[in-house]
Amino acid sequence: MLLSETQSITQPEGQVATPPFVSVIIPVYNDAVRLQRCLQALEQQTYPTDRYEVIVVDNGSANCVEIAAIAAQFKHAIVALETVPGSYAARNRGIGLASGEILAFTDADCIPAANWLKQGVKHLCHAPNQGLVAGRVEIFFEDGQPVTAVALYEKVTAFPQEQLLTQLKGGATANVFTFKSVMQRVGCFNPNLKARGDLEWGKRVYAAGYEQTYADDVWVAHPARSSYAELCQRSRRLIGGIYDAQQAQNSSFLQQNLFFVKELLKNLVPPLFFIWNTLFDKRLETIAQKLKVAGVMCLVRYISAFELLRLKLGGQSIRV
Repeated sequence: MLLSETQSITQPEGQVATPPFVSVIIPVYNDAVRLQRCLQALEQQTYPTDRYEVIVVDNGSANCVEIAAIAAQFKHAIVALETVPGSYAARNRGIGLASGEILAFTDADCIPAANWLKQGVKHLCHAPNQGLVAGRVEIFFEDGQPVTAVALYEKVTAFPQEQLLTQLKGGATANVFTFKSVMQRVGCFNPNLKARGDLEWGKRVYAAGYEQTYADDVWVAHPARSSYAELCQRSRRLIGGIYDAQQAQNSSFLQQNLFFVKELLKNLVPPLFFIWNTLFDKRLETIAQKLKVAGVMCLVRYISAFELLRLKLGGQSIRV
């Protein structure tokens, strides 16, 4: 049995005695405008203002001066630079600089709710041996954003945090809380992964015997992608992360090829189960919307299949 990670910060009845210091870690890459919106939301937190910091890690943005200037507008924010490409390398840089006993992860394009830190800390400290709290990521349409087929697809598929935690033992770092001591025990993120490194890390947390919790009231908002170009980039990056994670396991030649064939066939077979569920999804109001989303899913599958073939033939996984 592991010792409680909260013994020093909770009273016997489980109430937080002294609010723990929290380090919020945000990687950013060429996303200055949305970073500013994220930092504004973090300045408006209901958590005690002297009990958190915000570490912005610039991962090689084209205009690093602009990133630094935006962060300088907010009293909680500091800026660090990570030249190794990849958001997980950037997050690891932030972890190394963090002063907090609690680490809170989000992304530059997210907008945390005003009580995000308060609720995240509450759930993390609620019970002994907590290792990870994954919160809800609410997809929204930007003002004036066309409600495209891609945007509708994002609405019903992006960031299924509860499902990820239940099935894959991890959560997307758009909204994750943990203790720094947990990170020290199981290790930081794998910097070589360009996608799904949060899930790989979550599995290590689970394997170490820590509890994991999904908290619906710990939420951030995330804008829906709306273009096919964005969808293609994301699909390629995600399947690349899956492929890289498999390669990193040092599995046998046979295992690697069985994995490849399995993933390839999965993406080439029409997603009939998804299409059936989409027809009854109440978040989609018309049959036209349902058919559009089903069509986008088919496209995503085929993009992923072609990307798998490219990687198998010696290609490198993409960053963005």
